[in-house]
Amino acid sequence: MQRATLADIAATAGVSVPTVSKVLSGRTHVSPATRDRVLEAARAHGYEPPRPPGGPRAGIVDLLINGLGSPWAHVVIQGAEAAAARWGFSLVVTSSAGPDFDRRRWMGMLRKRGTDGIVLVLSAGREEIDSIKDLLHVPLVLLDPVGERDLALSAVGATNWAGGVQATTHLLELGHRRIGFIGGPLDKQCTLDRYEGYLAAHRTFGIDPDPALTRYGDFLISGGRLHGGELLDLPDRPTAIFAGSDPQAAGVYHAAAERGIRVPEDLSVVGFDDSPPCEMMTPPLTTVRQPLDEMANEAIRLVHEELTHPRSTGTRIELATSLVVRASTAPPR
Repeated sequence: MQRATLADIAATAGVSVPTVSKVLSGRTHVSPATRDRVLEAARAHGYEPPRPPGGPRAGIVDLLINGLGSPWAHVVIQGAEAAAARWGFSLVVTSSAGPDFDRRRWMGMLRKRGTDGIVLVLSAGREEIDSIKDLLHVPLVLLDPVGERDLALSAVGATNWAGGVQATTHLLELGHRRIGFIGGPLDKQCTLDRYEGYLAAHRTFGIDPDPALTRYGDFLISGGRLHGGELLDLPDRPTAIFAGSDPQAAGVYHAAAERGIRVPEDLSVVGFDDSPPCEMMTPPLTTVRQPLDEMANEAIRLVHEELTHPRSTGTRIELATSLVVRASTAPPR
């Protein structure tokens, strides 16, 4: 069944769309009779009426994340747990990666038990996000958003462009001139931002990067191994590779080892995220650090802030990345 629009509810209630918007967002200046009529029409269309500002709270923030097994996810969840306690919430974590996950059933559960806000850490389209906001009427914050920026949504991310500049500049300063780039999926904004940073660093050095050295993967070890192998099999292979995630960098390590190529003697590698396994890799991985714990704290803080001071537009926060130099990078031979 197609999700009802505000116009559908307005037609059922016999009022204007702005009036429906006022009622469903919890704003005042609507007569009690009109409010009741709109809420009755909203329920008929499957909408849950909003909790009035300043009303009782559930004491819960929900975190919906696409998978729990990666080191990246582990750091995010730890940071969110600490932040929730700091801001007076309990945290409920749900993975959307399992085959049994059903978004509508998950939203129905939240409607029954209540939630004060939602932090989304997953690839979700605007329509899916809107359906969550419209049905639950609670603050919603995107953490490390992957889609195009939307000024109406609150989001917390990292300076991906600057991180791309930092990683590539480090390799250029070491003397590398053939630097491979393995990004994540091409339709993800963070991939585009990191690639633009890669290009910008080359421009600063007056160098035109070889387009043949660019690949787009999946942020996973398998993608790094596949595309790293493709780059290392080129007749004029790169002397360094900037991978768009730490797991992809680990995959490049595998591809290099399979070909008898040593890191960093024959190939320098830089990752992105600074997840815990970086220090345990052989050699320890040079990477761009995303402040994931701080990002989680800001996301929970925004939920708290929007509960106490509701706003009609979203807030966008970008936290600074930093380069962590370890033993996987060296001057080219």
